[in-house]
Amino acid sequence: MLKTLKIPTSDLSIGMYISGLDRPWLETPFITQGFLIECPEDIRELQKYCQSVYVDSRRSSAIGNIIRRAPAGTSRPPESRKAKEPPKRSDDNAAKSLRDRPRVPLSHIFLGRTLKSYRDDSRWEEEQPRAQRLLNTLIGDIDDIFEHVSAGQKLDVIKLRKSVEPMVDSISRNPDACLWVSRLKDHDQYTYHHALSAAMWSVSLGRQLGLPRRDLRSLAMGCMLMDIGKLRVDRALLQAERALTTEESAEVALHVSHGLDILKECGILNQDVIDIVAYHHERFDGSGYPAGISKDRIPPFARIAAIVDTYDAVTSNRNYAQAISPSEAIKLLYDLRDQDFQAELVEAFIQAIGIYPAGTLVELSTGEVGVVVAEYRTARLRPKVLLVLDAHKNRLPVATVLDLQEVSSEQEAPSVSIRKSLEPHAYGIDLSEVSGL
Repeated sequence: MLKTLKIPTSDLSIGMYISGLDRPWLETPFITQGFLIECPEDIRELQKYCQSVYVDSRRSSAIGNIIRRAPAGTSRPPESRKAKEPPKRSDDNAAKSLRDRPRVPLSHIFLGRTLKSYRDDSRWEEEQPRAQRLLNTLIGDIDDIFEHVSAGQKLDVIKLRKSVEPMVDSISRNPDACLWVSRLKDHDQYTYHHALSAAMWSVSLGRQLGLPRRDLRSLAMGCMLMDIGKLRVDRALLQAERALTTEESAEVALHVSHGLDILKECGILNQDVIDIVAYHHERFDGSGYPAGISKDRIPPFARIAAIVDTYDAVTSNRNYAQAISPSEAIKLLYDLRDQDFQAELVEAFIQAIGIYPAGTLVELSTGEVGVVVAEYRTARLRPKVLLVLDAHKNRLPVATVLDLQEVSSEQEAPSVSIRKSLEPHAYGIDLSEVSGL
Protein backbone atom coordinates (compact mmCIF):
# COMPACT_ATOMS: atom_id res chain seq x y z
CA MET A 1 0.00 0.00 0.00
CA LEU A 2 1.26 3.49 -0.82
CA LYS A 3 2.32 5.47 2.22
CA THR A 4 1.63 8.97 0.83
CA LEU A 5 -1.34 9.46 -1.47
CA LYS A 6 -2.70 12.38 -3.46
CA ILE A 7 -6.37 13.01 -2.64
CA PRO A 8 -8.78 15.61 -4.14
CA THR A 9 -9.98 17.91 -1.37
CA SER A 10 -13.56 17.04 -2.35
CA ASP A 11 -12.86 13.49 -1.09
CA LEU A 12 -11.34 14.33 2.27
CA SER A 13 -12.72 12.94 5.51
CA ILE A 14 -12.05 13.27 9.22
CA GLY A 15 -9.11 11.17 10.38
CA MET A 16 -6.85 11.79 7.39
CA TYR A 17 -3.37 13.15 8.11
CA ILE A 18 -2.35 15.91 5.68
CA SER A 19 1.38 15.77 4.94
CA GLY A 20 1.53 17.96 1.82
CA LEU A 21 -0.44 20.50 -0.22
CA ASP A 22 -0.70 21.32 -3.93
CA ARG A 23 0.73 24.78 -3.13
CA PRO A 24 3.43 26.10 -0.77
CA TRP A 25 2.56 25.78 2.92
CA LEU A 26 3.53 29.41 3.47
CA GLU A 27 0.71 30.59 1.20
CA THR A 28 -1.85 29.02 3.53
CA PRO A 29 -2.81 29.44 7.20
CA PHE A 30 -1.93 25.82 7.99
CA ILE A 31 1.00 24.73 10.13
CA THR A 32 3.96 23.61 8.07
CA GLN A 33 4.69 20.09 9.30
CA GLY A 34 1.28 18.55 8.61
CA PHE A 35 -1.87 18.00 10.65
CA LEU A 36 -4.74 15.61 11.30
CA ILE A 37 -8.22 16.48 9.99
CA GLU A 38 -10.33 16.59 13.15
CA CYS A 39 -13.54 18.35 12.12
CA PRO A 40 -15.56 19.47 9.06
CA GLU A 41 -14.11 22.99 9.40
CA ASP A 42 -10.62 21.60 8.68
CA ILE A 43 -11.94 20.12 5.42
CA ARG A 44 -13.64 23.38 4.42
CA GLU A 45 -10.43 25.34 5.06
CA LEU A 46 -8.42 22.91 2.91
CA GLN A 47 -10.96 23.14 0.11
CA LYS A 48 -10.72 26.93 0.27
CA TYR A 49 -6.97 26.89 -0.48
CA CYS A 50 -6.26 23.61 -2.32
CA GLN A 51 -7.58 21.42 -5.12
CA SER A 52 -5.73 18.36 -3.82
CA VAL A 53 -3.55 17.35 -0.87
CA TYR A 54 -1.17 14.55 0.11
CA VAL A 55 -2.31 12.17 2.84
CA ASP A 56 0.04 10.04 4.96
CA SER A 57 -1.71 6.68 5.40
CA ARG A 58 0.62 5.72 8.26
CA ARG A 59 -0.61 8.59 10.42
CA SER A 60 -4.27 8.49 9.37
CA SER A 61 -7.15 6.74 11.09
CA ALA A 62 -9.40 6.87 8.00
CA ILE A 63 -7.22 4.37 6.13
CA GLY A 64 -10.07 2.65 4.32
CA ASN A 65 -11.24 5.90 2.78
CA ILE A 66 -7.68 6.71 1.70
CA ILE A 67 -7.26 3.40 -0.14
CA ARG A 68 -10.60 3.77 -1.96
CA ARG A 69 -10.11 7.41 -2.95
CA ALA A 70 -6.43 7.56 -3.91
CA PRO A 71 -5.88 7.93 -7.67
CA ALA A 72 -3.36 5.57 -9.23
CA GLY A 73 0.28 6.58 -9.35
CA THR A 74 0.19 9.11 -6.53
CA SER A 75 3.17 9.73 -4.33
CA ARG A 76 4.75 12.21 -1.96
CA PRO A 77 4.50 15.93 -2.91
CA PRO A 78 7.22 17.05 -5.33
CA GLU A 79 9.88 19.39 -4.00
CA SER A 80 9.40 21.58 -7.08
CA ARG A 81 6.20 22.95 -5.55
CA LYS A 82 8.07 24.98 -2.97
CA ALA A 83 7.67 28.73 -3.25
CA LYS A 84 11.37 29.18 -3.98
CA GLU A 85 14.15 26.81 -4.91
CA PRO A 86 16.82 26.48 -2.21
CA PRO A 87 20.41 27.42 -3.04
CA LYS A 88 22.09 24.67 -5.05
CA ARG A 89 24.90 22.82 -3.30
CA SER A 90 27.31 20.13 -4.34
CA ASP A 91 25.90 17.85 -1.64
CA ASP A 92 22.24 18.04 -2.79
CA ASN A 93 21.80 14.30 -2.24
CA ALA A 94 22.89 14.61 1.38
CA ALA A 95 20.58 17.60 1.85
CA LYS A 96 17.65 15.66 0.38
CA SER A 97 18.43 12.75 2.68
CA LEU A 98 18.32 15.07 5.69
CA ARG A 99 15.03 16.60 4.56
CA ASP A 100 13.46 13.17 4.12
CA ARG A 101 14.26 12.14 7.69
CA PRO A 102 11.37 11.45 10.10
CA ARG A 103 10.27 14.41 12.21
CA VAL A 104 11.57 14.46 15.78
CA PRO A 105 9.21 15.39 18.67
CA LEU A 106 10.21 18.66 20.32
CA SER A 107 10.53 16.83 23.65
CA HIS A 108 13.36 14.78 22.10
CA ILE A 109 15.20 17.93 21.00
CA PHE A 110 15.01 19.41 24.50
CA LEU A 111 15.62 16.35 26.65
CA GLY A 112 15.46 17.01 30.38
CA ARG A 113 13.21 20.04 29.99
CA THR A 114 9.48 20.04 30.68
CA LEU A 115 7.76 21.84 27.81
CA LYS A 116 4.51 23.69 28.43
CA SER A 117 1.97 25.71 26.49
CA TYR A 118 1.83 29.49 26.90
CA ARG A 119 -1.25 31.62 26.46
CA ASP A 120 -1.65 35.34 25.84
CA ASP A 121 -2.23 36.84 29.27
CA SER A 122 -2.65 40.40 27.99
CA ARG A 123 -4.05 42.04 24.88
CA TRP A 124 -1.79 43.89 22.46
CA GLU A 125 -3.37 47.23 23.37
CA GLU A 126 -2.56 46.59 27.05
CA GLU A 127 0.96 45.27 26.51
CA GLN A 128 2.15 47.84 23.97
CA PRO A 129 2.71 50.76 26.41
CA ARG A 130 4.60 48.47 28.81
CA ALA A 131 6.72 47.15 25.94
CA GLN A 132 7.51 50.71 24.90
CA ARG A 133 8.77 51.61 28.37
CA LEU A 134 10.81 48.48 28.96
CA LEU A 135 12.49 48.63 25.54
CA ASN A 136 13.45 52.26 26.03
CA THR A 137 15.21 51.19 29.22
CA LEU A 138 16.67 48.02 27.69
CA ILE A 139 18.20 49.86 24.72
CA GLY A 140 19.92 52.26 27.08
CA ASP A 141 21.22 49.37 29.18
CA ILE A 142 22.54 47.50 26.13
CA ASP A 143 24.34 50.59 24.89
CA ASP A 144 25.93 51.07 28.29
CA ILE A 145 26.92 47.41 28.72
CA PHE A 146 28.42 47.09 25.23
CA GLU A 147 30.26 50.40 25.48
CA HIS A 148 31.92 49.24 28.71
CA VAL A 149 33.04 45.98 27.08
CA SER A 150 34.27 47.88 24.03
CA ALA A 151 36.37 50.03 26.36
CA GLY A 152 38.03 46.93 27.79
CA GLN A 153 35.93 46.58 30.94
CA LYS A 154 34.21 43.41 32.14
CA LEU A 155 30.72 42.54 31.04
CA ASP A 156 28.20 43.54 33.72
CA VAL A 157 26.31 40.23 33.95
CA ILE A 158 24.07 41.29 36.82
CA LYS A 159 22.89 44.39 34.97
CA LEU A 160 22.29 42.39 31.81
CA ARG A 161 20.24 39.76 33.64
CA LYS A 162 18.11 42.41 35.34
CA SER A 163 17.64 44.20 32.02
CA VAL A 164 16.33 41.18 30.10
CA GLU A 165 13.85 40.07 32.79
CA PRO A 166 11.10 42.61 31.89
CA MET A 167 11.46 41.76 28.20
CA VAL A 168 11.09 38.04 28.89
CA ASP A 169 8.03 38.80 31.03
CA SER A 170 6.42 40.89 28.28
CA ILE A 171 6.99 38.34 25.53
CA SER A 172 5.73 35.58 27.83
CA ARG A 173 2.48 37.53 28.30
CA ASN A 174 2.06 38.49 24.62
CA PRO A 175 4.90 38.58 22.04
CA ASP A 176 3.11 40.93 19.65
CA ALA A 177 3.72 44.19 21.48
CA CYS A 178 7.44 43.77 22.15
CA LEU A 179 8.21 42.72 18.59
CA TRP A 180 6.09 45.56 17.23
CA VAL A 181 7.91 48.20 19.28
CA SER A 182 11.28 46.65 18.44
CA ARG A 183 10.64 46.88 14.69
CA LEU A 184 9.79 50.56 15.05
CA LYS A 185 12.97 51.39 16.93
CA ASP A 186 15.68 53.12 14.90
CA HIS A 187 19.15 52.43 16.28
CA ASP A 188 22.44 53.74 14.96
CA GLN A 189 24.54 50.73 16.02
CA TYR A 190 23.67 47.57 14.05
CA THR A 191 25.52 45.31 16.50
CA TYR A 192 23.50 46.59 19.45
CA HIS A 193 20.18 46.58 17.60
CA HIS A 194 20.87 43.09 16.27
CA ALA A 195 21.61 41.87 19.80
CA LEU A 196 18.28 43.19 21.09
CA SER A 197 16.20 41.95 18.15
CA ALA A 198 17.78 38.48 18.07
CA ALA A 199 17.13 38.14 21.79
CA MET A 200 13.44 38.93 21.32
CA TRP A 201 13.04 36.60 18.34
CA SER A 202 14.66 33.83 20.36
CA VAL A 203 12.34 34.32 23.34
CA SER A 204 9.34 34.29 21.00
CA LEU A 205 10.54 31.01 19.48
CA GLY A 206 11.30 29.58 22.93
CA ARG A 207 7.78 30.51 24.04
CA GLN A 208 6.33 28.73 21.00
CA LEU A 209 8.40 25.65 21.83
CA GLY A 210 7.10 25.73 25.41
CA LEU A 211 10.47 26.14 27.09
CA PRO A 212 10.45 27.00 30.83
CA ARG A 213 10.84 30.63 31.75
CA ARG A 214 14.42 30.21 33.00
CA ASP A 215 15.31 28.91 29.55
CA LEU A 216 13.70 31.93 27.92
CA ARG A 217 16.01 34.11 29.99
CA SER A 218 19.01 32.01 28.94
CA LEU A 219 17.99 32.38 25.30
CA ALA A 220 17.65 36.13 25.68
CA MET A 221 21.04 36.52 27.32
CA GLY A 222 22.79 34.14 24.94
CA CYS A 223 21.43 35.76 21.79
CA MET A 224 22.14 39.21 23.17
CA LEU A 225 25.76 38.19 23.69
CA MET A 226 26.39 35.89 20.72
CA ASP A 227 28.13 38.61 18.68
CA ILE A 228 29.73 40.50 21.54
CA GLY A 229 33.12 39.19 20.39
CA LYS A 230 32.82 41.52 17.38
CA LEU A 231 33.71 44.34 19.74
CA ARG A 232 37.26 42.94 19.55
CA VAL A 233 37.31 42.70 15.75
CA ASP A 234 38.62 45.52 13.55
CA ARG A 235 35.58 47.77 13.01
CA ALA A 236 36.72 48.54 9.47
CA LEU A 237 36.19 44.88 8.55
CA LEU A 238 32.74 44.79 10.13
CA GLN A 239 31.72 47.94 8.24
CA ALA A 240 33.29 46.98 4.91
CA GLU A 241 31.04 47.43 1.88
CA ARG A 242 33.01 44.92 -0.19
CA ALA A 243 33.68 41.20 -0.20
CA LEU A 244 36.25 40.27 2.44
CA THR A 245 39.40 38.34 1.62
CA THR A 246 39.89 34.85 3.02
CA GLU A 247 42.21 36.21 5.70
CA GLU A 248 39.77 38.98 6.63
CA SER A 249 36.85 36.54 6.84
CA ALA A 250 38.92 34.35 9.15
CA GLU A 251 39.59 37.37 11.36
CA VAL A 252 35.88 38.20 11.57
CA ALA A 253 35.13 34.54 12.38
CA LEU A 254 37.36 34.92 15.44
CA HIS A 255 34.54 36.89 17.07
CA VAL A 256 33.30 33.51 18.34
CA SER A 257 36.46 32.84 20.36
CA HIS A 258 36.60 36.51 21.41
CA GLY A 259 33.04 36.19 22.69
CA LEU A 260 33.90 33.09 24.70
CA ASP A 261 36.85 34.95 26.21
CA ILE A 262 34.54 37.77 27.30
CA LEU A 263 32.14 35.29 28.93
CA LYS A 264 35.02 33.62 30.76
CA GLU A 265 36.41 36.95 31.97
CA CYS A 266 33.10 37.96 33.53
CA GLY A 267 32.45 34.53 35.06
CA ILE A 268 29.37 33.41 33.10
CA LEU A 269 28.81 29.71 33.83
CA ASN A 270 25.40 29.21 32.20
CA GLN A 271 26.15 26.45 29.70
CA ASP A 272 23.23 27.37 27.43
CA VAL A 273 24.57 30.92 27.08
CA ILE A 274 28.07 29.60 26.42
CA ASP A 275 26.72 27.16 23.81
CA ILE A 276 24.92 29.95 21.96
CA VAL A 277 28.06 32.08 21.75
CA ALA A 278 30.23 29.10 20.76
CA TYR A 279 28.00 27.43 18.17
CA HIS A 280 25.57 29.95 16.67
CA HIS A 281 27.41 29.82 13.32
CA GLU A 282 27.28 26.01 13.07
CA ARG A 283 24.84 24.61 10.54
CA PHE A 284 22.61 21.55 10.66
CA ASP A 285 24.34 19.91 7.67
CA GLY A 286 27.83 20.54 9.04
CA SER A 287 28.68 23.44 6.72
CA GLY A 288 29.13 26.04 9.48
CA TYR A 289 32.03 27.17 11.63
CA PRO A 290 34.19 27.11 13.73
CA ALA A 291 33.94 23.34 14.40
CA GLY A 292 31.87 22.19 11.40
CA ILE A 293 29.65 20.02 13.61
CA SER A 294 26.17 18.93 12.51
CA LYS A 295 22.71 17.85 13.64
CA ASP A 296 22.44 16.77 17.29
CA ARG A 297 26.06 17.63 17.98
CA ILE A 298 25.00 21.28 17.84
CA PRO A 299 23.43 22.22 21.20
CA PRO A 300 19.68 22.94 20.74
CA PHE A 301 19.90 26.52 22.01
CA ALA A 302 22.63 27.22 19.43
CA ARG A 303 20.32 25.82 16.73
CA ILE A 304 17.70 28.35 17.84
CA ALA A 305 20.28 31.13 17.84
CA ALA A 306 21.36 30.29 14.29
CA ILE A 307 17.80 30.76 13.05
CA VAL A 308 17.10 34.08 14.77
CA ASP A 309 20.60 35.39 13.97
CA THR A 310 20.05 34.79 10.26
CA TYR A 311 16.46 36.03 10.25
CA ASP A 312 17.27 39.31 11.95
CA ALA A 313 20.42 39.86 9.86
CA VAL A 314 18.71 39.50 6.48
CA THR A 315 15.76 41.71 7.53
CA SER A 316 18.12 44.51 8.62
CA ASN A 317 20.10 46.93 6.50
CA ARG A 318 23.81 46.18 6.72
CA ASN A 319 26.81 47.86 5.11
CA TYR A 320 27.12 45.12 2.52
CA ALA A 321 23.48 44.12 1.98
CA GLN A 322 20.01 45.66 1.83
CA ALA A 323 17.27 44.26 4.03
CA ILE A 324 14.74 41.88 2.55
CA SER A 325 11.12 41.72 3.61
CA PRO A 326 10.17 39.49 6.57
CA SER A 327 8.07 37.22 4.35
CA GLU A 328 11.04 36.69 2.00
CA ALA A 329 13.22 35.95 5.02
CA ILE A 330 10.70 33.36 6.21
CA LYS A 331 10.77 31.71 2.77
CA LEU A 332 14.56 31.70 2.88
CA LEU A 333 14.60 29.91 6.24
CA TYR A 334 11.95 27.47 5.04
CA ASP A 335 13.96 26.64 1.93
CA LEU A 336 17.05 26.02 4.09
CA ARG A 337 15.34 23.66 6.55
CA ASP A 338 17.51 20.64 7.29
CA GLN A 339 20.35 22.24 5.38
CA ASP A 340 21.36 25.22 7.48
CA PHE A 341 18.67 24.88 10.13
CA GLN A 342 16.72 22.05 11.76
CA ALA A 343 13.30 21.75 10.11
CA GLU A 344 11.35 21.31 13.36
CA LEU A 345 12.77 24.56 14.74
CA VAL A 346 12.23 26.50 11.50
CA GLU A 347 8.60 25.41 11.44
CA ALA A 348 8.16 26.39 15.10
CA PHE A 349 9.69 29.80 14.32
CA ILE A 350 7.19 30.33 11.50
CA GLN A 351 4.36 29.44 13.87
CA ALA A 352 5.80 31.79 16.50
CA ILE A 353 6.10 34.92 14.36
CA GLY A 354 3.85 34.26 11.36
CA ILE A 355 4.47 35.03 7.70
CA TYR A 356 4.00 38.74 8.34
CA PRO A 357 5.60 39.49 11.74
CA ALA A 358 4.80 42.64 13.70
CA GLY A 359 6.35 45.66 12.02
CA THR A 360 6.11 44.22 8.49
CA LEU A 361 5.13 46.70 5.78
CA VAL A 362 2.39 45.20 3.59
CA GLU A 363 0.30 46.24 0.62
CA LEU A 364 -3.34 45.16 0.73
CA SER A 365 -5.53 43.98 -2.13
CA THR A 366 -7.13 47.45 -2.02
CA GLY A 367 -3.80 49.12 -2.74
CA GLU A 368 -3.57 50.55 0.77
CA VAL A 369 -0.30 50.19 2.67
CA GLY A 370 0.07 49.44 6.36
CA VAL A 371 2.15 47.89 9.10
CA VAL A 372 1.28 44.57 10.72
CA VAL A 373 0.68 45.16 14.41
CA ALA A 374 -0.85 42.12 16.08
CA GLU A 375 -2.42 38.67 15.97
CA TYR A 376 -0.05 37.50 13.26
CA ARG A 377 0.47 34.23 15.17
CA THR A 378 -3.17 33.15 15.34
CA ALA A 379 -4.24 34.65 12.01
CA ARG A 380 -1.15 34.15 9.89
CA LEU A 381 -2.59 35.49 6.63
CA ARG A 382 -5.10 37.94 8.13
CA PRO A 383 -3.47 39.93 10.96
CA LYS A 384 -4.33 43.39 12.24
CA VAL A 385 -2.78 46.12 10.09
CA LEU A 386 -2.15 49.78 10.94
CA LEU A 387 -2.99 51.62 7.71
CA VAL A 388 -0.61 54.50 6.86
CA LEU A 389 -1.14 55.05 3.09
CA ASP A 390 -4.36 55.09 1.08
CA ALA A 391 -4.91 53.23 -2.19
CA HIS A 392 -3.16 56.04 -4.09
CA LYS A 393 -0.13 55.79 -1.77
CA ASN A 394 -0.92 59.11 -0.09
CA ARG A 395 -0.22 59.45 3.63
CA LEU A 396 -3.35 59.07 5.76
CA PRO A 397 -3.90 61.98 8.17
CA VAL A 398 -4.67 59.49 10.94
CA ALA A 399 -3.39 55.90 11.00
CA THR A 400 -6.20 53.43 11.60
CA VAL A 401 -6.19 49.74 12.51
CA LEU A 402 -7.84 47.29 10.12
CA ASP A 403 -8.52 43.77 11.39
CA LEU A 404 -8.33 41.57 8.28
CA GLN A 405 -9.86 38.68 10.20
CA GLU A 406 -13.00 40.71 10.90
CA VAL A 407 -13.16 42.09 7.36
CA SER A 408 -13.01 38.57 5.90
CA SER A 409 -15.91 37.46 8.09
CA GLU A 410 -18.22 40.23 6.87
CA GLN A 411 -20.21 38.57 4.09
CA GLU A 412 -21.44 41.75 2.40
CA ALA A 413 -18.08 43.55 2.54
CA PRO A 414 -15.51 42.88 -0.23
CA SER A 415 -12.69 40.59 0.86
CA VAL A 416 -9.51 42.42 1.83
CA SER A 417 -6.26 40.51 2.03
CA ILE A 418 -2.52 41.07 2.01
CA ARG A 419 -1.30 41.29 -1.59
CA LYS A 420 2.40 41.27 -0.74
CA SER A 421 4.94 42.32 1.85
CA LEU A 422 7.14 45.31 1.09
CA GLU A 423 10.80 46.06 1.59
CA PRO A 424 11.62 48.16 4.66
CA HIS A 425 11.26 51.90 3.94
CA ALA A 426 9.05 51.28 0.87
CA TYR A 427 7.25 54.44 -0.28
CA GLY A 428 9.50 56.43 2.03
CA ILE A 429 7.83 55.05 5.17
CA ASP A 430 10.02 55.38 8.25
CA LEU A 431 8.85 52.81 10.79
CA SER A 432 10.45 54.78 13.62
CA GLU A 433 7.92 57.55 12.92
CA VAL A 434 4.91 55.24 12.96
CA SER A 435 2.97 55.27 16.21
CA GLY A 436 0.55 52.70 17.52
CA LEU A 437 -2.85 53.16 19.09
